[in-house]
Amino acid sequence: MKGDSDAESIERVARLVHRLAVLLAAGVAPHSAWKHVATGGGQFERDVARGVEVGASVTGAILANLASGTVARGTVAGGSAVRDSSPWRAVAAAWQVASTAGAPLAPALRSFAGSLRELAESRRDVRVALAGPVATTRVVLLLPAVGLLFGVALGFDTLGVLFGTAPGLFCLASAAGLLLGARGWNRRLVRSATPLDDTPGLRADLVAIAIAGGSSLDRALESVEIAIAACGVSASGVDAVASVIDLSRRAGVPAAELLRAEADEIRRASRSDARQAAQKLSVTLMIPLGVCVLPAFMLVGVAPLLIAVISSTVTQL
Repeated sequence: MKGDSDAESIERVARLVHRLAVLLAAGVAPHSAWKHVATGGGQFERDVARGVEVGASVTGAILANLASGTVARGTVAGGSAVRDSSPWRAVAAAWQVASTAGAPLAPALRSFAGSLRELAESRRDVRVALAGPVATTRVVLLLPAVGLLFGVALGFDTLGVLFGTAPGLFCLASAAGLLLGARGWNRRLVRSATPLDDTPGLRADLVAIAIAGGSSLDRALESVEIAIAACGVSASGVDAVASVIDLSRRAGVPAAELLRAEADEIRRASRSDARQAAQKLSVTLMIPLGVCVLPAFMLVGVAPLLIAVISSTVTQL
């Protein structure tokens, strides 16, 4: 399923980011770290490593290759595309903030790799929730054909009624409309249960990175906004970051650890919300089944049989 492919792709990005964090923590230079992780990786990683090797910044190399469409062509991390470029844009933003502030990037990359794994797990939760209703829907969609074959086996012209009479054509058109409606309904339900924030807690992490480099709070916030705009990443949590900074100022304590704790809390809340949405989805997906799919079965599988039986009875009389 597509959700499973998305989860695997995100985990590949998380694995690469974690490896970068380990190499950087061990003192490996950024260009060498990218060169090492690109070995055996996908085309995207190799292109970024090549750009860094010829003098481009890591952020610039990532954004340049995103603009070239490498991710969209599905060549990231061994040939499987992430649903969109948000994880890579977040990595670029974190790298830019750390470079501007002179902060160590390894701890932030470790934290971000963990958030990517949590996102991948959330996608799997949705996939598991979908498995049962999807399988049930597929079985029910076969029932109209079974009903038609049953009528033919009994000697009734159900196919002729369905395709050759006005009532049969009405049943066929109504059933098609119901099935199309059920399909669109299911898709909307799935979209509503899919996490909208691909990088929960990112803004708090970025501000913590900037502060760790020695920047003042105002300058840290400014550099984060610049990085978010430059990298085109969606980063929610403005109010949460403002609340933590206000707490830090009132209590007279460093804001970096408070921000990291807030980022962890945002990710836990996001994971919990995704699980609850997935569990709710397993129930709500049954509504289109009862409202649309089962009536479609009655219109295509049962109604033509009844019409054929009545027509045969009237003809015999």
